[in-house]
Amino acid sequence: MNTASRLPDVIQRFAARLPREVNSTVRRLAMLSLVGQTILVVTGGAVRLTSSGLGCPTWPRCTHESLVNTPEMGIHGFIEFGNRLLTFALAAVAVLMLVYLWNLRKERRDLFLLALGLLASIPAQAVIGGITVLTRLNPWVVGLHFLVSMALVVFATLLVNRAYGRTGRFMNRTLAALPGVARPLMTAVALFSAAAVMLGVAVTGAGPHAGDANAPRNNLDWDLVSHIHAVPAYLVTAGTVVAVFLVLRRGIAGPFRTAVFLLLGVTVLQAVIGFTQYYNGIPALLVGAHMLGAALLMAASTNAADLARSSPRA
Repeated sequence: MNTASRLPDVIQRFAARLPREVNSTVRRLAMLSLVGQTILVVTGGAVRLTSSGLGCPTWPRCTHESLVNTPEMGIHGFIEFGNRLLTFALAAVAVLMLVYLWNLRKERRDLFLLALGLLASIPAQAVIGGITVLTRLNPWVVGLHFLVSMALVVFATLLVNRAYGRTGRFMNRTLAALPGVARPLMTAVALFSAAAVMLGVAVTGAGPHAGDANAPRNNLDWDLVSHIHAVPAYLVTAGTVVAVFLVLRRGIAGPFRTAVFLLLGVTVLQAVIGFTQYYNGIPALLVGAHMLGAALLMAASTNAADLARSSPRA
């Protein structure tokens, strides 16, 4: 019997060894996806804030002669190529997730489709990243690259919640009943969070941190766009405060209470960073912290909205 004829048997034996229920490995891979997507936001910020956006001046190669960065390219080439490598690591995590979910692809379609979406987004991110380099860091393309990363943080958050049985059809716990207003309130907070992040892209595109000294800017009024960006941020804060009031007044316990207070902490932290950088000349370190905060805000608001949606109404 030749190798080709034995291959289906090998695949079947391998598939038989894969889990038939969500186990600790699946949960760890889901959490690793969320952590990795958040780190990717931070490393992408490091590329921009250290003026390493063209550290690899071409794509898909790092240079016209080399797939990887060379010592002559210095720290900028190292930072840019390191960010590209992280994308491959996230692809590996997504592939492993799909492999471990193979026997559950019908029963846990929710997990399988989320993991498939995360994997499918990686080549899309690579292409957008390539266009970013080839357009010499066009601010709108750079912004699209960032927004896709924010969407992936949202999907990874949902994946974690489903994998741990916190929300969805396969919850392994009973959530506390919530007032009827909680679901639309937290949905609005999540949408306003997304709006704040999208407007933040326009603010960054008008600001000084372009990723390279010769990169173009979007020519918007930075001060005006900053004030417009603050409007949905104020609405996020207001909605979160109302949610905290509901939790305290109704004595709501459990995961939703934790999610609301976590969202409050992230929102306050983002506000402090935002005001501090605005009044101190937009230092690069604070801009990087604000980008990390944006990823945490999207994760926290998605988590709270997801829990509200999965909770019974009082």
